[in-house]
Amino acid sequence: MKQYLELLEHVLKVGKRRPNRTGIDTISTFGYQNRYDISEGFPLLTTKRVGFKTVMRELLWFVKGDTNIRYLVKNKCYIWNEWPFKAYMQSLGHDVSTHEKIRELKAQYEKEFIDKIINDDEFAKQWGELGPVYGKQWRNFGGVDQLQEAINTIRTSPDSRRIIVCAWNPTEVKEMAKKGLPPCHSLFQFYVDTEEKTLSCELYQRSADSFLGVPFNIASYAALTYMVAAMCGLKPKEFVHTFGDLHVYVNHLEQVKLQLSRTPGKLPTLKINRIPEKIEDFTMEDFELIGYEPQEAIKGEVAV
Repeated sequence: MKQYLELLEHVLKVGKRRPNRTGIDTISTFGYQNRYDISEGFPLLTTKRVGFKTVMRELLWFVKGDTNIRYLVKNKCYIWNEWPFKAYMQSLGHDVSTHEKIRELKAQYEKEFIDKIINDDEFAKQWGELGPVYGKQWRNFGGVDQLQEAINTIRTSPDSRRIIVCAWNPTEVKEMAKKGLPPCHSLFQFYVDTEEKTLSCELYQRSADSFLGVPFNIASYAALTYMVAAMCGLKPKEFVHTFGDLHVYVNHLEQVKLQLSRTPGKLPTLKINRIPEKIEDFTMEDFELIGYEPQEAIKGEVAV
């Protein structure tokens, strides 16, 4: 995974400081691309621990077409909680103008919020729903099940240049932004090598938090490629990651420097033990991560 460390070095070397909606400046650059040979190993960072189960639970949530955090929270996956929690606190009249204020509110109210999401159907329906985010767009973009159509096309017309799934729906972006985020990973395309019988995937990501988000994105789309390849009788080959605004938040600079001081280790292997008839029927038990020996986790606060 030296490509990822080179990405961090690139941002620090050529990026410029820019303000943004979160109130935490970034060191930002525009336009970059990495390529990962996912036939040689599963691209899960070894220079810090990345939660594989968290990656997979989020991916399965997308694939099922779900847009409510209840499924995630019930499975102890809290990576989407920040945005609906902020919206809920704001509805109660709390000051959410700074990250310090939100941090104070989380210390006082986060456990109560999580308990209500899990146990109160009406509360989960109102405050756990993120709007028409990834899962909705993948599985129902104006009535089109894009993910299933991509699988069907791979099976029937593997030379097609139109095997595309788009999460960026301009007619629903404002709804996505109310309690969640407009899609950062906006569009992905599959490519079949019919001679080698392999499947590759390229992701275009409009906005990328290099330290916290990108490691998850790499692993998630690599895993998705493994899943689709398995369903179509192909082998995974390459994940290509293309970026628009690629950035490091200034409150992550020390963490990035620590990560850059570490040497990457051997990549693990991802094994799929069961291939269901429908992609939405994959479960956590179908995946086995073998040989993952990362260095210690490096924590960082998400910018909301």
